[in-house]
Amino acid sequence: MALRGSSRNLIRALATAGVLLVSLAGPAQAQDDGSGGDENDQVVLTGQLLIEADRTVDTAVIFNGPATIEGTVREDLFVANGDTEIAGTVNGDVVVFNGDVTVRSGAEIGGDLVTQSTPKVEEGATIRGSRSNVATRFDYDVGGFAGRFVWWIGYTVSVLILGLLLLAFAPRLDEAVVETIRARLGSSIGWGIGLFFLLPIASVLLLVTIVGIPLGLFVLFALALIYTIGYTVATHGVGRLVMRSSSRYVAFLVGLVILRVLALIPIVGGLLWLLASVWGLGLLAVAIRAGRAPRTVTAAPPPMPVPS
Repeated sequence: MALRGSSRNLIRALATAGVLLVSLAGPAQAQDDGSGGDENDQVVLTGQLLIEADRTVDTAVIFNGPATIEGTVREDLFVANGDTEIAGTVNGDVVVFNGDVTVRSGAEIGGDLVTQSTPKVEEGATIRGSRSNVATRFDYDVGGFAGRFVWWIGYTVSVLILGLLLLAFAPRLDEAVVETIRARLGSSIGWGIGLFFLLPIASVLLLVTIVGIPLGLFVLFALALIYTIGYTVATHGVGRLVMRSSSRYVAFLVGLVILRVLALIPIVGGLLWLLASVWGLGLLAVAIRAGRAPRTVTAAPPPMPVPS
């Protein structure tokens, strides 16, 4: 499905925001220094993506820096910000949001070539798909890598906005999360497991009764927001585990960078989302219960009689 008008501008804006966000993590890359052999996805945050002539990888991604493909990429190649040179083989699509693209003689691209600037394609290079410009056409396939990346950026921006709003309008949340982590960590995990799995079960049971149908529907529709709130609170909790003495906003941003960078790893990212959502719901539930619990005031002992 082709994206037009404001939709294309939104994707470009989200992509830029994603590059800025992950660049906060500093130089880091998920790239093996070994040579030869087959490897999994290659994800580079900032630096250089180099696939040597004797290497074969699945998906290749770099957010900030140049990419040089001399070997084979079985699936797609994505470059957010950097020049790209392809001398080997990319079986899937090549998507370059910002940067010059050169396809050398003898190189082969099995899918589409989507770039911002006009690519330089040498004689003898093979492009089996179509050539298009990011500004005029972007194929959004929710089952493909590009769709997953756009979803990652959108969810990251959503968690960022939600977290900033929670910290701004509930400033005591930071103190409550720190106290819960320090004194009630086990309780928060137990509450989180119960809420995460019992909420959908309870909503389904409500749908069985006539009078409970509206409430059951409301809970079902709200589950995505509820789980995202839990994930956001857990993001702040992770930041507080790393930085205990900084401001609550800095701690939240550090936790956001950690969790969202890890979310890029296939399978691991989904598992971390589940664990973070469970723990975040528990943190929030225990913090609310602790805030409402009556404080016990210990009476001062009577004064000791003064001996005469």
